[in-house]
Amino acid sequence: MTARRRVGILISGRGSNMKALIEAASKPGFPAEIVVVISNRADAGGIAAAQAAGIKTQVLPHQDFPDRAAFDAALDAALRAAGVEIVCLAGFMRLFTAGFVEAWRGRMLNIHPALLPSYRGLHTHERALADGVKLHGATVHFVVPEMDAGPIIL
Repeated sequence: MTARRRVGILISGRGSNMKALIEAASKPGFPAEIVVVISNRADAGGIAAAQAAGIKTQVLPHQDFPDRAAFDAALDAALRAAGVEIVCLAGFMRLFTAGFVEAWRGRMLNIHPALLPSYRGLHTHERALADGVKLHGATVHFVVPEMDAGPIIL
């Protein structure tokens, strides 16, 4: 059997997508194991859920860093220290520097709450409802330096 890939999940809130990933990873034969959950917010509800599932957690408050590059460097160091191979953004509400994205190119996925390329950015549900769209969903895509513009996986 092939070794399971080591996944780090980044969250900023309640962690509903993270919980779904934790549940999936608990199934026999799932190709990945979640080794760390990191949040930029100490009050993120998902931290407690990850801890309850026995997953290592870490909080890196972005306000503690002088700029985006310093935060990204600390985040990169934390992911590498945990032996992460794949990064999954599950409601992580921060944009990254191009250098951070390039360091994880092809190994960083985002769960976006809209059918891309429509409704990039924030407030996707409100915007879709205001536009009267008949079909709305979510997209999993690779992260690239441009926001919500990476190749779509699903």
